[in-house]
Amino acid sequence: MSRHFDLARYLRYLNQAETCRMTGRVVEMIGLLIESEGPPVAAGDLCEIRAPGGRTVRAQVTGFRQGRVLLIPLEEADGLQAGDLVISRPEDARIQAGPHLLGRVLDGFGQPMDGRPLPEGGAPYELYRPPPGPLERKPIREPLVTGIRAIDSMLTCGKGQRIGIFGGSGVGKSTLLGSMAKNHTADVCVIALIGERNREVREFIEHELGEQGLKRSVVVAATSDRPAPLRLRAAYVALAAAECFRDQGKDVLLIMDSVTRLAMAQREIGLANGEPPSQKGYTPSVFNMLPRIFERAGNFEHGSITGLFTVLVEGDDFNEPIADAVRGILDGHVILSRQLGAQGHYPAIDILQSVSRLAAKVAPPGQREAAQRIREALAAFHASEDLINLGAYAAGSNPGLDRAIKLRPLVNEFLRQRPDERTPIEETVARMEQIARS
Repeated sequence: MSRHFDLARYLRYLNQAETCRMTGRVVEMIGLLIESEGPPVAAGDLCEIRAPGGRTVRAQVTGFRQGRVLLIPLEEADGLQAGDLVISRPEDARIQAGPHLLGRVLDGFGQPMDGRPLPEGGAPYELYRPPPGPLERKPIREPLVTGIRAIDSMLTCGKGQRIGIFGGSGVGKSTLLGSMAKNHTADVCVIALIGERNREVREFIEHELGEQGLKRSVVVAATSDRPAPLRLRAAYVALAAAECFRDQGKDVLLIMDSVTRLAMAQREIGLANGEPPSQKGYTPSVFNMLPRIFERAGNFEHGSITGLFTVLVEGDDFNEPIADAVRGILDGHVILSRQLGAQGHYPAIDILQSVSRLAAKVAPPGQREAAQRIREALAAFHASEDLINLGAYAAGSNPGLDRAIKLRPLVNEFLRQRPDERTPIEETVARMEQIARS
């Protein structure tokens, strides 16, 4: 069946192949935006602009205006002139994906960044394909183990679920992602590093992900100094790679860091195209883009894509536009608390503010009951924390609060975990049930 599927894919792309190159000419360039007369292209297609001296500048089609094509360069555009030749390359809106991508680090074009060539082969996968329909998805019933006790016990994640990790700068998002990328039980991990600092990419690969984690991962990186369309394209390269492994029947963990910088890249493109700014300057195309990316993850007939999407919260405002929009689309959210981080509590997950909407469907009854009892104890302590710290609470006046105070050190010890520590799910469940019975 898989051979028939691959053959059909190749035949479809063969029918779409261009037999001749369509060309146009640059007529105007203002800021980031290049306008050309022709060629006939579609939004999202790539074009080559032939600059003087034989230099080639790749650009992406972002829209149309009064019969002209609007392009934003993916490389330095210095030296371009009016009248330069524009050549359409619609075939570049796909990548050759396959097992040969494992252990490799790619850029936004899908080309290797690690100095080694990619071997030939792989199937062509569209970057900008629409998300699967609702009836193409299977119910999520099987848990995905991350190796992180706080998540596996209290915020159980299912295969095919989409979860957001929300937090301000410096609260441990990248460290948490690195731990999950090493310790998960999925078959393959695809990691998209969007808008990261150049320094952080190598540090993440070598220190957070590690050699063993990289062997079963594909990393796609587009740093903050790269043009906005290339940062956006890197996210779609990661999605196409994840869909390739999913079609092979594998369970894929897709990590995207961060959605906020992805939204900022789309905002740059929208403003350059003349879109009106709305909430905090974000254009309407940003909020149109988010569900089209998130909905490509899910549980399907053959394989699954579990999505972990980080959101960099500006000023620790968890109700800012991007955080609010993402929280409404995804199947759960993990809130990282700066206060817990300042206390040396790693991972700094605020259990009471976090939720997994599918935990009740993927966790066994005993685990759900234990998680609920621990959550109730945390909530009771939090509600009276000021009284307890002031010494105004008299022991014995509230049995529920007495129990919460007793469990507090046990729960904190259970939820704390070193970045290099992995806990099997059997040990996690046994420990949490023991705490719940205390």
